[in-house]
Amino acid sequence: MTQDAAIKIQIVTGDSRPIFKQIVDGLRLEISTGNLPVGSKLPSYRGLAIQLMINPNTVAKAYSELTSLGLVESRKGLGLFVAEPRQIFSEDEKDSRLERAIEGFINETIHLQINKDVILDKVKRKLDEIDDSKKKRQDND
Repeated sequence: MTQDAAIKIQIVTGDSRPIFKQIVDGLRLEISTGNLPVGSKLPSYRGLAIQLMINPNTVAKAYSELTSLGLVESRKGLGLFVAEPRQIFSEDEKDSRLERAIEGFINETIHLQINKDVILDKVKRKLDEIDDSKKKRQDND
C-alpha cells in the first residue's frame, strides 16, 4: 500500500484567488520544487479536504485542473499520483508563461500596496529556500 504524500499547502482566506486555485498553485509549487516527487500518491479528495478544512468538491476541482495540466495522473483503483513531466515548452512559451505569471504577481502586490524592496527581498529569500531544499535533497540521494 502506497502512503499518501505529506501535502504542505496553506489556504489563505483573504487571498484573491479561489480556494481551488490556491490548492493548484500550492501543489504545483510542491511538485516543481521536488517536495512531491514523481510517483508520489496524493491524498484522497476527502483526506485533503479534511486536512485543509474545506469542501471535498473544491479539492476535486483542483485535482481535475492538475490532471488536465498533466501534473498528476489517476491510476484506476489506486488514486492520484504525481505524473512524469510530459510538457516540454519552447523558449517562447516559457517566456510567455513567465511574463503572465509575473504580471499576475505584480498586479496582486500592487493591490496589496506592498513596497518594491519588500517584494524583491521576499522573492529572493523564497528562491534561496527552494535552492537550499533542492541541494538538501540531492545530498540525501
